[in-house]
Amino acid sequence: MNKRFLIAAGGTGGHFYPGFSLGKMLNAQGCSVLFIVRKGDIASRVLADNKIKFEEIDFCPFPRSINPWKYVVFVNKLFKALRQTSAIIKQFKPDVAVGMGGYISFPLIFTAHLKGIKTALHDSNTKIGLANKVCSYFTDLVMLGLPTNEKIRRSVLVGTPIRQEFAGECNHKKVLKDLGLNPAFKTVLLFGGSQGARGLNSALIESVKRLVAENENLQFIHISGERWYQTIVNAYGKINRVLVLPYSNEIYDLLKACDLTVCRSGAGTLAELICCRKPAILVPFPSAAGNHQFYNAKVLQSVCCVALVQEGETLQGELYGLMDHILNAPNNAVLHTMQENYTKLNLPDPLTASERIADLLKHL
Repeated sequence: MNKRFLIAAGGTGGHFYPGFSLGKMLNAQGCSVLFIVRKGDIASRVLADNKIKFEEIDFCPFPRSINPWKYVVFVNKLFKALRQTSAIIKQFKPDVAVGMGGYISFPLIFTAHLKGIKTALHDSNTKIGLANKVCSYFTDLVMLGLPTNEKIRRSVLVGTPIRQEFAGECNHKKVLKDLGLNPAFKTVLLFGGSQGARGLNSALIESVKRLVAENENLQFIHISGERWYQTIVNAYGKINRVLVLPYSNEIYDLLKACDLTVCRSGAGTLAELICCRKPAILVPFPSAAGNHQFYNAKVLQSVCCVALVQEGETLQGELYGLMDHILNAPNNAVLHTMQENYTKLNLPDPLTASERIADLLKHL
């Protein structure tokens, strides 16, 4: 029988891309999949480009404010989103409704529960978000990307789905040559996250300038984000061995080709690091809800496969010191140890998470 799955995903890359990977897996297995995304979400473009069906609803996150007008707006949008979601459910007739985390999940999970449709949630983070905590009371199954100390009913650890491109082989010499870089040099990949990286970018620029001046066999790839691209290009000036990219669709090749990465600690990024077993310096996004990126990073830090630095006034000095220590250790000893320590994690394989989730959903 052709199963029908309605998936709510979006808001941030960490909520959208695991759902996107799951949707592609379900489609490949012959299931019917329809996405629900927020009106105006960039996720709509990704789904359209991949010819995956979706519907938009007009909704917004719960306000964290003392302004009463924001609560009025939220309540109005909530009822509007519930009506829109109810109409989508009536037309699509899903067997299972799936929320991939974030506020966009609530209208679907709540409405589907009231209509007697089986519901499931996925939360990639080790600290469960507010929306998912509320949704869990109306859910038949909660699937976790990372282990959590919180008490969540009917939960199972499944991992966080990542794109199947991460399963492919990488010719690291070709990747670096195609970018105009030297395959013989140690390569560091620098990137922020979809929610913001201004402070991280600033600290990285000063650290990189110093490291390049002190090391002749060291090069950097800095993914700036479209918003900060020209600013960062100007900040580096004519410094050699630094490649600035506004964005990359081939992050799977860049991660595999580099020796070390400095990045945020969103759950999707951590799943990709786990897959590639990549030594990393993690700088949690300080404004992430509930400081969840910090708790995500602690999971990997606990087995010493990553270093953890919190964003603050001393960030630039700490980043320089850590990169210098890791990259200049004799015989690459620190890099090798960090990579080997991934074997101590004992977490589900991100590459098979989509299959694991799809199987659970079909048996609900």
